[in-house]
Amino acid sequence: MQRIRLRYTKRGRLRFTSHRDFQRAFERALRRAEVPMAYSAGFTPHPKVSYANAAPTGTGSEAEYLEIALTAPRDPEQLRALLDASMPTGLDIVEAVEARTSGLADRLTASVWELRLDGVHPEEARRAADTFKAAETVEVQRQAKNGVRTFDARAAVVSLEIPDPTETHSSQADRPTDQPCAILRLVVRHVTPAVRPDDVLSGLRAVADLAPPVPAAVTRLAQGLFDEETGTVTDPLAPDREAAEALSTAEPTAAATAPA
Repeated sequence: MQRIRLRYTKRGRLRFTSHRDFQRAFERALRRAEVPMAYSAGFTPHPKVSYANAAPTGTGSEAEYLEIALTAPRDPEQLRALLDASMPTGLDIVEAVEARTSGLADRLTASVWELRLDGVHPEEARRAADTFKAAETVEVQRQAKNGVRTFDARAAVVSLEIPDPTETHSSQADRPTDQPCAILRLVVRHVTPAVRPDDVLSGLRAVADLAPPVPAAVTRLAQGLFDEETGTVTDPLAPDREAAEALSTAEPTAAATAPA
C-alpha cells in the first residue's frame, strides 16, 4: 500500500467552504481522477483519507495537509496534477510527496497566520500588538458545546508582528477600499484548547481596544514543527522529500557495487 501526502490551499471565495465541503469535493476528485484508493473495512467502506488540523471555515490557507492510501503505486506529481485538475479553482492541490516517514500530524505543532485589518492604521495595530505581547495573560471567551469557555490566548502566541509590506501575502487587489489597512503576522502554537486567530483578535480588543470596522481577512501561510532556535515554522513534508532523495541516491550506488 502506497501513502501519498498532499498540501492544498483554500483561496478567494473558497475560504468560506467548510471542512466537510472540502471532503465532498476531494472525494469527487478522487473518483474523477480514477485514483486506486484503499478503502476501510466494515458495513460502509470509505476512502482512506486522513485530514490534519484543518483551518476554520472563513479563513484562507496556503498550507492544509492530508494523506491518502493507494492500492497501487502512482507517481506523486502526476497524481497531484490529476487531482488538482478535478478540484474547484481555489481548492488547489499544490504539492504531493510519497510518505516515507511516520507521524505527519505530529509535525503540525504551530501555524503562521496573516491577519489583514482593513480600516486599521498600521501604527494602531503595532501598539495593540505590543500591548498584547507585554501582557502575562490575555483571557478570552469562546462559545463551546457545553457553554462559554474562558481561556488564555497569550501563552500560545509565539510572535505577533507587523511584517515588511514586501513580505505580506495580501495584495492591493485584496483590499476592498482605499482606507488604511494593517497586516499582522501571527505565529501560534497548536495547544489545547486551540488558540485561533479570532481568539487573538478578541484578545487585542480586550487589552488594547483594537476593533477593526470590518471582519479581519485571515490566511494561514504555513504550518509545521516550530523550531525553537530559529523561531520559524518548518515544512512538514521536508522529511519525506529528504528520505526520497536519500533513497534515490543510494540505489545507483548499490547497483554500482553489486557483484557482476
